[in-house]
Amino acid sequence: MASTRPARRTLLLGGAALAASAAGGWVGWRAWTARQRAGRRPVVRIGDGVTTPRDMAWIPGGTFLMGSDHALARFDERPAHAVRLRGFWIDVTHVTNDQFAEFVRRTGYVTTAEKKPDWETVRVQLPPGTARPPDEVLVPGAMVFVGTRAPVRLDDYSQWWRYVPGADWRHPQGPRSSIAGKGDHPVVQVSHEDAGAYARWAGKRLPTEAEWEFAARGGLEQATYVWGDDLAPGGERQANYWDTRDRPFPVVRPEAGGAAGTTPVGTFPPNGYGLRDMTGNAWQWVADWYRADYFAAQARAAREAIDNPRGPDDSFDPADAGVPPHAPKRVIRGGSFLCNADYCMSYRASARRGSDPYSPMSHLGFRLARDA
Repeated sequence: MASTRPARRTLLLGGAALAASAAGGWVGWRAWTARQRAGRRPVVRIGDGVTTPRDMAWIPGGTFLMGSDHALARFDERPAHAVRLRGFWIDVTHVTNDQFAEFVRRTGYVTTAEKKPDWETVRVQLPPGTARPPDEVLVPGAMVFVGTRAPVRLDDYSQWWRYVPGADWRHPQGPRSSIAGKGDHPVVQVSHEDAGAYARWAGKRLPTEAEWEFAARGGLEQATYVWGDDLAPGGERQANYWDTRDRPFPVVRPEAGGAAGTTPVGTFPPNGYGLRDMTGNAWQWVADWYRADYFAAQARAAREAIDNPRGPDDSFDPADAGVPPHAPKRVIRGGSFLCNADYCMSYRASARRGSDPYSPMSHLGFRLARDA
């Protein structure tokens, strides 16, 4: 499966198209909205912390095409369908290590990775009948990208991912690693539960998947990337992703310190709404459950733009080998520093994946939203 998303903590144990009769009107509507958006630039409005939320960008309400019919789009991104949203605020950047550290300091919160894995949350991600492992195997830790020393076939992600005891948000690559000097990097190794706890403390919430994509697009209707259709306009990189021209994925260079990693938030130019790193750097949790067929179901059912969708009621992912199709998964968006042209092009605006909500990973963080 073309993804840098690993099998979750379990490694510690070892489109439907729209009806043809509507196609003409749909294509015409898409062309009209594209022309409308092309004629105006969004107004960037960043909160000042006095009368508006600090370091959050205002995203005005509107209607847009969610998903994609582009040649690069995976089956779970199809088809593009109209969605209508109310205005909302969203963080300009990922939540950083410094911000998360302040939350932990004030609350004493203990993250998922720092606690002994709960067998019941692990079990549902395994084939039925899997025996419970001994307690000495169920130790605190998280999934870490370890890479390979030489090129390998890209059909088995367990070759470059490993469950590492002692890995957590303070030690993203394991107990000997550190976030010292990386206070302005995205916090990673946080579960969906951890992100929700931080959100409640901050008086915010995780964005819905629709809100995330609308904000990420920055006013560009159906552009491939959050900055446009050219991956590197003027030869300039616009996001932190794995460039396979430098080295093949997933090969790491020990002499260079191992795997590529996160960069400080705000390293790359903002999108049309003033948001940084909406793609690349670190994946981002959103509120919705993940169903691979959700966009197709939405498009079949809709007769007009869908109002403020909140996602499906359950999970479904038939493509994740070795994991029950209905195992719980939440949507992650935006891709990470591991995404690349050979394996996972998830630094595209419409790309989406599902991930075990109790599985922290070394390339997964979050940003938050707030109602108007």
